[in-house]
Amino acid sequence: MILSTQTDVVFRVFGEEDGIRVLAEAGFDAIDYSMFPMGNDNCPLNTGDVIAHAEKLRRIAAENGIRFNQAHAPFPCWKPNDEAYNAKMPDRILRAVKIAGTLGASSVVVHPIAYPVGGEAQKEFNLNYYRTLEKTALEYGTKVALENMWGYDGRRHYIIPNVCSFGADLADYYDELNPDAFTVCLDLGHCGLIGEEPDDAIRALGGKRLGALHVHDNDYRNDTHTVPYAFGCAMNWDNITKALGEIDYRGDFTYEADNFLVRMPKEAIPAGLAYMEKLGRILCAKVDANRPK
Repeated sequence: MILSTQTDVVFRVFGEEDGIRVLAEAGFDAIDYSMFPMGNDNCPLNTGDVIAHAEKLRRIAAENGIRFNQAHAPFPCWKPNDEAYNAKMPDRILRAVKIAGTLGASSVVVHPIAYPVGGEAQKEFNLNYYRTLEKTALEYGTKVALENMWGYDGRRHYIIPNVCSFGADLADYYDELNPDAFTVCLDLGHCGLIGEEPDDAIRALGGKRLGALHVHDNDYRNDTHTVPYAFGCAMNWDNITKALGEIDYRGDFTYEADNFLVRMPKEAIPAGLAYMEKLGRILCAKVDANRPK
């Protein structure tokens, strides 16, 4: 199984070119390219020659014996009652899809939109939005990945289900879309936050729908985005890896656990990454041990 991690913290600390080298030296097979800065107007990816930039990063990765397997579009794609933001984001999301394909990433996560009306209106709003990305995804040879999300009750101050929160919701959305252009990325940490065990969500999706993962741990109350087995976290990794093996999951094992690195000084981050890599190999082996014989 391919083991990868996102670039968010590493690229902010080391820059893109040195960050690729650091990730390669830590032993990862691949990289999940984080494009969160594209939400800011001053991000170079919003205006520059993004194809040339992506081609350069892909060459640098190859020179270091690593590749890009996954990517993450800016978030959120849409905001209620913010016409200026909503007018500029469609072009940026399309740019992110083009960048992902040019990097060679097999999928790019584009979050579903928490459309305020909810229900069938929310589903139709999202499906119409995703279909605007289909042509570009097919052209650039990548798949747009839907992710399970959560909401927040600001009055009672706790996390609640929102758009595509449950495995069955993701399956329902995915089944309405072109499988040549779309896939599902299950965020394992988000599952428990809304009351569903990750292994139940994995089985609800099955091996044909589930194409990617965001791997991290939490305490079922906070979206911690830290490394599995971290102190205070409670997710059951034996159950998770067993479910992934049983559905014969064929996607990659991709960390979205950068908060593990946030407080580390620059000189300690390579050691932190090396620990994540070794732990990832152990978890991947657990998945493989549970595959159908």
